[in-house]
This record gives sequence, structure tokens and C-alpha cells, in this order.
Amino acid sequence: MDILNTLYDELLGFTGLNPLLEMYHKGDYSPLSTPQGLLSAISPVIPFLLFIEIIRALVYKRFRIEDYRMPFFVFIANRSISRFISIAAVAFCISLLEKYAPFHSTFKWYWLIYGYIVWELAHFVYHYLGHKVRLFWCLHSTHHAPQSMNLSVTYMHFFLEAPYADVIRTSICIVAGVNPPLLFLIMAIDGTWGAFIHVGENIMRDGRMGFLQKIILTPSHHRVHHARNPLYMDTNFCNLLNIWDRVFSTYQDEKPSEKIEYGITRPVNTRSFLDMYFGEFYCLFKDVAKAPGLKNKFLYLWMPPGWSHTGDHKTARVIKSEKRASGENIARFS
Repeated sequence: MDILNTLYDELLGFTGLNPLLEMYHKGDYSPLSTPQGLLSAISPVIPFLLFIEIIRALVYKRFRIEDYRMPFFVFIANRSISRFISIAAVAFCISLLEKYAPFHSTFKWYWLIYGYIVWELAHFVYHYLGHKVRLFWCLHSTHHAPQSMNLSVTYMHFFLEAPYADVIRTSICIVAGVNPPLLFLIMAIDGTWGAFIHVGENIMRDGRMGFLQKIILTPSHHRVHHARNPLYMDTNFCNLLNIWDRVFSTYQDEKPSEKIEYGITRPVNTRSFLDMYFGEFYCLFKDVAKAPGLKNKFLYLWMPPGWSHTGDHKTARVIKSEKRASGENIARFS
């Protein structure tokens, strides 16, 4: 019975139903008027869609256990550690930086627009650094290692990535005067959309979402972001609003002529938890160990993935330039 109770509790924890069930049993739905309560109400959406995605894959005989096995292993590994570190990181940033904001917004609808634009900038900064700084890429690469796209990929993160992301995003938003309760609401909306855009073809074959493709970042855009094709590498860093990708020239639509190849550029053993979780750290360690001199060792930590002290760089910028030089149609990259 203890095992069954544990499994039951874990299932409720994964689906996010615990807070809703607690409200139902108490008959008190007032928490829904708070940002945290709202997050509790919408958090079961992604697990529910994931179950539908798996069922549809089974029905249409497109289900492959390897597409889901590793994300669930990673979810279990991250079950409690990352969550509590992230909460502490957000609280610390708010308490430390709020007094330095030149002004403070309030919990009003018009400030939501401002707050979301600032949040997207903060998300862009964290995400861009996650692709452009080798050490941060080691934290982020676990999320890009899967070679297929489905909703389980949203759980595929290294446990320290969330705290690192939240420190950057929270710090920028708080210094820019975003009201903390408003920030929590934005986090709830953005977290739900950020999970949804990983939806696979078993639920949404064409992820462009019609006219919304021109207004927001859709599942199609995020599939592009997870691609290792030279055309698609290091694009679409935003989550919902594509304003900053357009400003910084990292916006890229999915091209019918360029089929997406998911994953990262190095060979990955997708059946190995150690390779998908720690593989990039191991590669970084080897590069640092063989690098001559302290300067080169330091540069391996902070230069983009693919940088080499020998000058034989294989960064995204170099790969795109080589493809462009060979006559292939590669979009302008900045």
C-alpha cells in the first residue's frame, strides 16, 4: 500500500492536480484570484496534453518508447532539487534588487504589457547566453539533446538550468520595475506557453497555427529552435512574443524545403542518461584539460560552443558562413 500511495502522490505531483484537489476538498476557490493559484489551475494542462499525445501516438502506431524514456528519467532526477533552488533564487533576486528599480509597476493590465515585453527581453538574454557561452550551453544542452519533438521534452532540463535562468530573468525584470506579483503571473503564462510549444506532430502536425505565425512564436518556431540544421541553428530565442528575435535578427520561420533535424551537432547516445545529462560537461572538461595555458582554458568556458584554441572553430556562426559560402540558401545570421 505504501508503494501505491507513493505512486499516487507522484502521479498527482506530475499532473499538477494536488492544489486543485485541495481547493475542491476545502471548498475554497479564493486562491484562484492570486498568481500562484492561477498557476495551479493551468499547470495540469501540459501533462494532460502529453497523455493525449502518447495515446494518439499509440493509436496511429507512431509511439516510440525512446522518444519519451529519457525525458521522464530526467524529470524524476530533477523532481525536487531544481524547483526549490529556483524558488530560492527568485526570492533572493527580488529582495536584493527591487530597491534599485527606478520605478515600480503595479498589478494592472497595462503594466502586464510592459512586464511581458521586459520578460521576453530577459528570457532572450538568458536563452541567447545559453547558446553562446559554452558553460551555460552545458546547462542548456540537455534540453536540446532529444532527437524528436514532443511534450515530454519540456521536462528535459539539467537541474541547474532553471535557477540560472530565473536569476537572469528575475534580475532584469525587477531592476526594470516589474511588480513581483505581476512577474509571477507572467511566469505562469510564459511557463505554460513555453511547455505547449514543444507539442509534437501527434497532436499538431503543422505547428504554424495559421495567422498567429506572424504574431507570436508558435510550435513551428520552436521546432526550428530545436533543429541542428545550419539554417535553423541559434534562432527563435523568445518564448511567446517574437519582438526581440526580430530586433536582434535571430527570427527564423520554418521552411518547407528544409526538413527539421532535431538534436545537437555532436553524436549523442539517446539511451544514456549520463550522455544526455552530463555529455556536454564531459566534452568541456576534455577541451579544458588539453588546452594550453590558463587563458585558453578560461576561453573554453566562456566562448561559444564549437570554439577552439587552434582556430578551427565549429561555432554556429562559422557553420552558417560555410554553408552560405558553399552556395546553400542560409538566412542572414547575427
